[in-house]
Amino acid sequence: MCGIVAYLGSQEAYPLLIKGLKRLEYRGYDSAGIAVLNGEGLKAYKRKGKVQELEDFIHSTPPLGKAGIGHTRWATHGIPNDINAHPHLSGNGKLALVHNGIIENYALLKAALEKEGHHFQSDTDTEVLAHLIEEVQNRGQLPLEEAVRIALKRVVGAYAIVVISQDEPGKLVAARKASPLVIGIGKQEFFLASDATPIIEHTRKVVYLNDEEIAVVSLHDGMKVKTIQNEVQTPFIHELDMELESLEKSGFDYFMLKEIYEQPTTIADSMRGRINVEENLVRLGGLGNHIDKICQARRIIIVACGTSWHSGLIGEYLIEDLARIQVEVEYASEFRYRNPIITDEDVVIAISQSGETADTLAALELAKEKGATALGIVNVVGSSIARLTDAGAYIHAGPEIGVASTKAFTGQVALLTMLALVLAKKKGTINPDYFHRLVAELANIPNKVEKVLEYDAEIKYIAREIKDRHNALYLGRGCNFPVALEGALKLKEISYIHAEGYPAAEMKHGPIALIDEQMPVIVIATNKSAYDKIASNIQEVKARKGMVIAVVTERDKAISEMADFAIRIPDTEEPLTPLLSVIPLQLLSYYIAVMRGCNVDQPRNLAKSVTVE
Repeated sequence: MCGIVAYLGSQEAYPLLIKGLKRLEYRGYDSAGIAVLNGEGLKAYKRKGKVQELEDFIHSTPPLGKAGIGHTRWATHGIPNDINAHPHLSGNGKLALVHNGIIENYALLKAALEKEGHHFQSDTDTEVLAHLIEEVQNRGQLPLEEAVRIALKRVVGAYAIVVISQDEPGKLVAARKASPLVIGIGKQEFFLASDATPIIEHTRKVVYLNDEEIAVVSLHDGMKVKTIQNEVQTPFIHELDMELESLEKSGFDYFMLKEIYEQPTTIADSMRGRINVEENLVRLGGLGNHIDKICQARRIIIVACGTSWHSGLIGEYLIEDLARIQVEVEYASEFRYRNPIITDEDVVIAISQSGETADTLAALELAKEKGATALGIVNVVGSSIARLTDAGAYIHAGPEIGVASTKAFTGQVALLTMLALVLAKKKGTINPDYFHRLVAELANIPNKVEKVLEYDAEIKYIAREIKDRHNALYLGRGCNFPVALEGALKLKEISYIHAEGYPAAEMKHGPIALIDEQMPVIVIATNKSAYDKIASNIQEVKARKGMVIAVVTERDKAISEMADFAIRIPDTEEPLTPLLSVIPLQLLSYYIAVMRGCNVDQPRNLAKSVTVE
């Protein structure tokens, strides 16, 4: 939930660290800091707030040095302030450390270190680790990498760390466990980061550290990797497949708006090479060897969090309807704590944009321990979930910088839709003509998303009408009920308006008590199979003076006349409507948030990659 960046080479470190932190700020943005090493020793600078505030603080006297580490924080232990910001120094001031994750036994370690005479400045678990490494090093007169290795054997929890020492210039030591860390390899230089976004403009050659691995990068000896158990490893060098332009706003005011508008392209990218309308084929190469196992599964369990959980719910509707396989969708954060019943006849699918979501990783590890087949649907190549699973598929949405997920959601839904079609055809549970219609329509969805985006001005007008409301209800039926949940999540994430999503029929079982003239109700009314019932739900809202905003299809008449506002999407096959109906809800949330003066890309208290449980 924090961003790490580090550099070692022949260039000045400070400009690279600041630029890297700005690239990583979507991972955490309540404080930031850097430490740079030069002939005068370690110089650390830390500031509460955004990276820009750190840069403004340093601007007049930027530190010189060819090695340094940086960090942008999402607070866990200790409030956001200058003292709790990273990097943290050892007691003697000779070591500096940045850390992403949580040291669960930090309190015990801290108490033991205090007995040895250590004094702490911050409330963080990270400072405890810096002092622990110092203590281990001093007791054994050990080199830095050995002190880090021994110290980490005493740590319980998750971490990605980079350590720098003024006594050993020309060297950085990094380690990871359940939190990502990438090492970029340049010409006589190294770049370390939480993900590839700060690295891509400098090199495409990267190494992804595995759990419980320690890397030492040195200007003299290159890179060496070993495990915490002191076993030497041979690192595998990957070639990054990412374009620098994807990390820029490209003229948009916010990354979120850019990413909403990228969806015709990203949905098409998720299907590229996987759908052939002429041959009436859908292929998922990454799952090819496991399709029979999925078809024969006793059940499919989908584990995910947040937006990914909503996409999983849509997957449940589609797989059960089309392929007739039992599906359960679980909050990954609850899954491992209720002693779930899992057997080797189950297939567990983990969905995560980042591929690093700690709760989802933990759920997946439990499923594997129980013998289940583990599959992954992720966006980030080389991520932890991608490496842990038996097989999986990438959604190919490209880097998603806005904290509130948009294009990753539609990419996940597109992939789950293709999975449902593959399974249905394999099992023979779908009419061939209907299968062909769905394949042809799915291939045409990117064009239809473009048409939805043409209603941008109308959606912006509706946003202006409801921007000052304090609550909102979202209603949907069938596979559009999860879209209602996702629409409500987007509104509260970025505009801070309280919003809830419900199955439309459930409104009269409680939520209807909230409806009055101040309550906007956003209804997804695209379901042909339940059209009359949705119309009745809208009448119930209107009878209580609620404002109705309806998402309808282009030829709709009855509901459009009932609603205060109607947003039209193109007609499509009902199982595919979530890919279209969610787009207006994303835009509505975006414009409301902007009109309320909110930072759309960096909403308060949130971070993009949730790498702590």
